[in-house]
Amino acid sequence: MHGGVDRRAANGESNGMTDATVPADEPGFPGLAPAPAPAANQPAGYRVLARKYRPAHFGDLIGQDAMVRTLTNAFAAGRIPQAWMLTGVRGVGKTTTARILARALNYQNADGTGAPTTDLSRFGVHCQAIVEGRHIDVMEIDAASNNGVDNVRQINDAVRYAPTSARYKVYIIDEVHMLSGGAFNAFLKTLEEPPPHAKFIFATTEIRKVPVTVLSRCQRFDLRRVDAGVLVGHLAGICKAEGIEAEDEALAAISRAAEGSVRDSLSILDQAIAHAGGKITLEEVRTMLGLSDRARVIDLFEQVMKGDIAAALGELRAQYDAGADPAVVLSDLAEFSHLVTRLKLVPDAVKDNSLSQAERTRGADFAERLSIRVLARAWQMLLKAIAEVRQADRPVMAAEMALVRLAHAADLPTPDEALRMLRDGSGSVSGNGSPAPRPPSGGGATALAARPVLAAANPAPAVAAAPRAMANGLPQPQSLEDLVALASRQRDITMKLALERDVRLVKFEPGRIEFALANASNRHFATDLSKRLKDWTGQTWLVALANTEGAPTLREQAEAARDKRESDAANHPVVRAVLEHFPGARIVDVRDPRAAEAEQAPSATAGDDYLPEAEPLFDDSEPDFEGVEFWTDN
Repeated sequence: MHGGVDRRAANGESNGMTDATVPADEPGFPGLAPAPAPAANQPAGYRVLARKYRPAHFGDLIGQDAMVRTLTNAFAAGRIPQAWMLTGVRGVGKTTTARILARALNYQNADGTGAPTTDLSRFGVHCQAIVEGRHIDVMEIDAASNNGVDNVRQINDAVRYAPTSARYKVYIIDEVHMLSGGAFNAFLKTLEEPPPHAKFIFATTEIRKVPVTVLSRCQRFDLRRVDAGVLVGHLAGICKAEGIEAEDEALAAISRAAEGSVRDSLSILDQAIAHAGGKITLEEVRTMLGLSDRARVIDLFEQVMKGDIAAALGELRAQYDAGADPAVVLSDLAEFSHLVTRLKLVPDAVKDNSLSQAERTRGADFAERLSIRVLARAWQMLLKAIAEVRQADRPVMAAEMALVRLAHAADLPTPDEALRMLRDGSGSVSGNGSPAPRPPSGGGATALAARPVLAAANPAPAVAAAPRAMANGLPQPQSLEDLVALASRQRDITMKLALERDVRLVKFEPGRIEFALANASNRHFATDLSKRLKDWTGQTWLVALANTEGAPTLREQAEAARDKRESDAANHPVVRAVLEHFPGARIVDVRDPRAAEAEQAPSATAGDDYLPEAEPLFDDSEPDFEGVEFWTDN
């Protein structure tokens, strides 16, 4: 042997072995021994699960039933477009689908028969080469490294020539959104009117970056994230084929971590097999991925919802010491909050195969005991906290402070509950105006229990008793009329007119106003009024919009009173006689003579323009023309 060549074989002599059983050595450098060839019985190199179990036909694709059905019907009807656009997140099968499409287009039996079909259960002449990505007529192009006009020009020049051996010349362009603007424009003409033997398949994760002029020339398919339950079944089948024993909860954790990506799930499974060295358990997967224990996350959720801050902080610190990432712990809490919300709104969600037994049972229990408002508030606070923890220099400290806020907020009533408590007199202010006694921290009413009062562990700031006078010495407003008078004294004409025109009063107490708006477009009125009252009275007022109709506005009341006075005046015998004696005369105004007396001696509590209810101006027993003003056309 020299240079990797058997001289007996070169001379035509037989060495007792066939060429297939005696591989030639690799050529070596002068003066060095040649590299030995691999033994005939040496196994092939290891292939990762994502490649080993890559789908070869449409029946192997999981989670993309809508696309498979559409393509099957299109091939059966002979309605095959010139280009497809496949979009979706990483690892859902875009490139795999493109290869299967290329195989379907070029399917051919060994005897030369066959036509484009989606029935690919048996391999044809070109199938193996296409699946392995080495067919001469199926060209896979990476647009990230071939994104210029010159690259597209080469495709435009080559597409005119017929395929070498297959039926169609197929161009698979991956990450097509990476093409430059000029490259897209250079593609348009060829893409709109390609030769009959050419087909284009584009794949992208950023569909918004693809020009609409390109999208309009393609048939688009949006590949969906694969459901967690479907992924669990797929992983279980692969473990069975590989002879690997795995717990269902471990596979569920892998599917959740993959976030709907089949390739990610297989990569994590590959890593878990190597990490476990045997049976794949949930504990092994959590340790490998740095995940927190699902049961401990649920315990932490319960402690936070109960307002037990000490226990919640202790549990977070224990998980952190065990290797859990604080941001991952909060993400798991947010995910469980979302699960409880789903179980509350969609009870059938408990049948999800990706859920553990603890998530099913305890999640359903929380769904019955927690309100949507509490869950939504927890979700919002956790989303904000996750971002804070990821940006913090000390993530565990930021996570602890987030749990403190969440535990305190869990005890707080929702706005409508606070209004109801104040309305019913069941708030945290005792009868003598002093705050109600505070129970020990960690106990008392919580979000998980019926809450007859405000937060027990951390009561909300109570509305203080109304002071007897404002800072300027004037009395506090005791009615809506007083409030209008106050706005008039403060020269706030806009607020005065709004109070008269738009406010339909429901309830008025010192320090609290509840009303409905006649003009629904004035959304910021309640906020503006609260600020004005704070400035005018030196006291924080609770201003709330009610869903009830409320009383008529002050302007409506004034108009109704004026109409009644004019009606009463018109029905008085003396006034009626005057109207009959002077044809064309009409009543233009009715004045109350007692108004002048009221202006001379103003009340301490009455408004500028509003008087307490008085006796009728007109009495049949006392004819009186004072206060009636007539107008005649003569």
